[in-house]
Amino acid sequence: MKHILCREQQLSCDLETAWKFFSSANNLSQITPEDMGFIVLTELDDDRIHEGMLIDYYISPLFGIKMKWQTEIIHVDFQKSFTDFQRKGPYKLWKHHHEFFPNEHGVLMKDTIEYELPMGFIGEIAHGLFVRKKLEYIFDYRFRVLGKLFKQSL
Repeated sequence: MKHILCREQQLSCDLETAWKFFSSANNLSQITPEDMGFIVLTELDDDRIHEGMLIDYYISPLFGIKMKWQTEIIHVDFQKSFTDFQRKGPYKLWKHHHEFFPNEHGVLMKDTIEYELPMGFIGEIAHGLFVRKKLEYIFDYRFRVLGKLFKQSL
């Protein structure tokens, strides 16, 4: 069964600053809880986002179990949106669409995550018991960190 998680956050920065930060895989560990054991494996000297870009990570999403995760950037609309898609990892489906809307207060950032767990009925039980809560925890953490990072006024 597919699930959707939507989040949005107002950032007090200009569009160029928001785009530069979010389109850089090197910044992901800053906005991921430490207990997730998130490490970017791909060396990204020039990490300007582009379609076809592959990024490999280690992540420990549950019970400290370390696993590899690979995402591909499948869509980029410069300074408007981009989408990453899981190629290898814990989900049957993971598609994360990032959108940026400049406004009088800075930039409204929207995340839409479409995901599905493996193992059918068992995956759905896991979703109800802990996966949904873990995703909410991760994005709540990001909200707090981003609030601090982008608290400066324009």
